[in-house]
Formats: sequence, C-alpha cells, structure tokens
Amino acid sequence: MEVILLHDVDKLGMRGQIVNVADGYGRNFLLPKKLAVKATSQNRKWVEQQRVQFLKQSAKEKSEAEELARLLADVTLSYTRKAGEQGTLFGSVTAMDVAEGLTAKGFNIDRRKIQLDQPLKLVGEYDVPIKLHREVTATVKVKIESETEAPLTP
Repeated sequence: MEVILLHDVDKLGMRGQIVNVADGYGRNFLLPKKLAVKATSQNRKWVEQQRVQFLKQSAKEKSEAEELARLLADVTLSYTRKAGEQGTLFGSVTAMDVAEGLTAKGFNIDRRKIQLDQPLKLVGEYDVPIKLHREVTATVKVKIESETEAPLTP
C-alpha cells in the first residue's frame, strides 16, 4: 500500500514522503492515527502544493529543538537511591524518572524521546541522550548517589 506521510514517523520516513507499507500497518495504524493518507492522485497533488510549507515547518521545529538542546546541556539531574556495597541500586533510574526530573525543572519532554537503552542500575554519573528532532539530540547529565543510612545510636 502506498501512503503519503503527514508526520515524521521513526524508521519509516519524513512528512510529505510517499512510502510503501504493509497493508495492515497502513490500514490499522497509520491511517487511523492520521499519520498518513492514501497516495491517490489528488493527495499527491496536494502534497506537492504543501511541500514548501512542510519544509518551513520542519526548519522551525529543528531550530526550536536546537534551542532546547542548548538549554538542556546545562541541566543535571540528581537521584538518591538505596544501593548495595558495590554500588548496585535496589531498583533503578528509568526514562520515566528522567522525564519527571526534567518536568520538575520546567522542561516538558516526552519519556519516549529519552534514549535510555537500559535502566540505570549503578551509582555514578551518566550522559543520557534525548532525541528532540530527527537531526537534533541533546544530552542531560544524570547523577545517581547512594542513600546513606544514619547509624543507630543506643
């Protein structure tokens, strides 16, 4: 099935691009979510007319993402978690924790944009990449410290 993408879709294509997809993927996912339209002759003409507008919008989104990346470069998130003697956490720091930390600092970032392959399970400092735009990736420093318990006094 040939479709015209109305939005950028990861690992598929950019807005305004005509792509071939499996019938089920197009019919059950792309079309109902309004991410694409069928590639009819009328829709192809419409996309050609809208191509300049798509390019302007893409350039605007990229510049906004670059500005946000500059602001995020100075952000450091700190977490205190219980840890074992070798620095292994009892639990982990996940993309959801990073997203909540960024929200607390005034940045509204979707957790799906945080490129954390595995949850962080060791004490230390990490650079966590955040994909803001297909061409712009920012990094945020995440510092995980061990929670120290106060000694019991008799």
